[in-house]
Amino acid sequence: MNPVSPIAVTDAVLARRNPVAKLAAALLFSFTLIATVDPVAPAVAIAIELAVLPLFGIRYGVLARRAWPVLASALGIVLTMVLFAAERTGPVLVTAGPIVVTTGVLATALGLALRMIAVALPGVLVFTTTDPTDLADALIQNAKAPARFAIGALAAFRLVPLLAAEWQMISMARRARGVDAGRNPLAKLRLFVSTAFALLVGAIRRGTRLATAMDARGFDAGTPRTTARRQHFTVADTALIVGAAVLAGAALAVSILLGTFRPLVG
Repeated sequence: MNPVSPIAVTDAVLARRNPVAKLAAALLFSFTLIATVDPVAPAVAIAIELAVLPLFGIRYGVLARRAWPVLASALGIVLTMVLFAAERTGPVLVTAGPIVVTTGVLATALGLALRMIAVALPGVLVFTTTDPTDLADALIQNAKAPARFAIGALAAFRLVPLLAAEWQMISMARRARGVDAGRNPLAKLRLFVSTAFALLVGAIRRGTRLATAMDARGFDAGTPRTTARRQHFTVADTALIVGAAVLAGAALAVSILLGTFRPLVG
């Protein structure tokens, strides 16, 4: 499955909004949640994001397949905090040898994990419902971004599926040569690191060749460029941004009313 290709129903209400409007709404909604570290505000934000998911034309199962790295990272945050947190305040919930789980540690871990999910999901919704070419055109036309930056971003998005395919090719080639970790977790970790390094080297080489090719074709000529697709910024796009700000404020308001608000600074 192509990780950056549109997966939404094309005529969904929010899927057809201007790419810049969707990107601005996602950034506004996400960065508002950074103001607090409590678990209530991000939990409310996640509920809001899941509620509007049908408006993007995305099925919940498809989102779960696309966002599984985010969920795995959230689980890793919880386990790391539970095992290695320095401060363990509050009543003790579980004691297993050197591992002591308290309410304070669990609340902090859940707050961080939920906040990461709440911040990441808007980005997943935007980039899985937006065509990369439309995004580049909208950045140039509506956000007045430099053409060099927009086209470079477009090239990067186009390379992501190639990286996924190359990872699979490297893994299959190593298995064909008999390089297999079996059931040894340490061997799996070493194989993962070596595969990631090989992929990184290949990505750097491909990026260098692509940059040279783009310069040779005049993408850095400095002359005004035209766009083939016209991207219109309508009242509905403005309403999307305003709605994102209101919903983010509502999530913070719920946290404040329940008395769980914990500011990041102060």
